[in-house]
Amino acid sequence: MRTASDIAAAVRAGRESAVSVTSLALDALKADRHVAVTWVLAERAMGEAAAIDARIARGEDAGPLAGVPFAVKDLFDVAGLPTTAGSAARARGPAASADAEAIRRLNAAGAVLCATLNMDAFAYGFATVNADYGTTRNPHDPARLAGGSSGGSAAAVAAGLVPLALGSDTNGSVRVPASLCGLYGLRPARGDLPLEGTFPFAESFDEIGPFAASLEDLALVWAVLRGGAVSPSATAPRIARLGGRFRENADPVQLAAIDAIAPDAPLIELPDVARARSAAFVITAFEGGRLHRDALAADPFTYDPAVRDRLIAGALLPDALYERALAFRAEYVARIEALAASYDVLLAPSAPCAAPLIDDPVILIDGEPSPARANLGIHTQPITFTALPVLAVPLKRPGMLPLGLQLIGKRGGEGALLRLATELEDRGLTGVTMPESAFAGEMT
Repeated sequence: MRTASDIAAAVRAGRESAVSVTSLALDALKADRHVAVTWVLAERAMGEAAAIDARIARGEDAGPLAGVPFAVKDLFDVAGLPTTAGSAARARGPAASADAEAIRRLNAAGAVLCATLNMDAFAYGFATVNADYGTTRNPHDPARLAGGSSGGSAAAVAAGLVPLALGSDTNGSVRVPASLCGLYGLRPARGDLPLEGTFPFAESFDEIGPFAASLEDLALVWAVLRGGAVSPSATAPRIARLGGRFRENADPVQLAAIDAIAPDAPLIELPDVARARSAAFVITAFEGGRLHRDALAADPFTYDPAVRDRLIAGALLPDALYERALAFRAEYVARIEALAASYDVLLAPSAPCAAPLIDDPVILIDGEPSPARANLGIHTQPITFTALPVLAVPLKRPGMLPLGLQLIGKRGGEGALLRLATELEDRGLTGVTMPESAFAGEMT
């Protein structure tokens, strides 16, 4: 698949038109066989593409993403459309009056919005199993899950339908599908990227982040979204490997890769990881349940059954339990920051395994079968708790199901993540391998 950087260079130079590039992307999105796409925005996209070509014809700078097609998870506001957040009940609601700020920034950089994408209803899940819009299929094996809740975004990029897509990450909803679909994905540091115009899940943890099939593309869209580039650090990063729970539920290939990346790096164990994950569950459930409490009381049967009961349970949690979880979080973050102060990057698995089968969505946790929808985030939730930036990277595994790692940085230390990710790609340890499946897209 062509990269966003290559497309933008060709469009800016006049070798290709934004209209022709966009037309190919729209054809691929309309032919989607992965249940990744919810709306194809053909009229809007062709209008934006024509405007890009007109700017170039006038000799104007069309932006660093000139003519690059992109798509967004269906919780970003798109002017003129209802923001469904993965629920058909919201499809009958009022249309958004303006685009989400992230869409506006990408448009200003020349990118062309082409579609909205499938997700777990209200972002509550790690699988993109949606009662209203269907289950998103993994382009590497359509019998397997794409992960969630941003599964439509990951599948659209992995299938070659678009080179860039936006998702959101509350407890791992970018990092898990990036791992299962073999892509680069980003969960930024708290508050680094704009949330305006996105439907919330749990506001204590919500962040947006991009998916890309190349590290260069991810860095480019990251710079556009944050309003300034992240420069790779000038010095080699100090690395530590996370042990304990992070090595107890992981694929041996992930552990071998972590050890190969930094064989002499210390193995450190974060304290109270299981308790941190439990507290993250409490905060997520409480905030999500309270957000939907009135709507659930008025008409609970419009909700996806798999999500409805979890939201009702969250709405019933006592305030005192939520406050205890918040207090533990503050204490935990301080302890983690002190423990990790001597390192620039912490290494950990992303999802604990390759993509589970759709017909048997079960994974092993501590040797026992557990539902994938709730447990694929076992390694991402405790990291979410810290609000640190995380770059998800795919292991180089041609012909095999993808697996990924988390590169976890310090506050303000994103440059170390980019430097290490670049070095790992240069060493051939990480990198995207596009699927060979007949389900792959046609946006070439």
